[in-house]
Amino acid sequence: MHYTEFDLFGVYLAPIAPMFILAWLLLIPVRRLAEGFGLMRHVWHPALFVFSIYMILLSSIVLLAGWIGA
Repeated sequence: MHYTEFDLFGVYLAPIAPMFILAWLLLIPVRRLAEGFGLMRHVWHPALFVFSIYMILLSSIVLLAGWIGA
């Protein structure tokens, strides 16, 4: 697994920075789908649930990036 910094207009960014954004962009349709099916009504703490889904998406992206980069 080899994560390297990348240059964005002269600013070095950690490799997890775009992964944060990608996980957030994937979270938007997942959250809307959960609201559409009425899942959010049955969740005890909706904000904690959404944060948990975000962390699951982010960790999956990090693991996938490490597996592809290996």
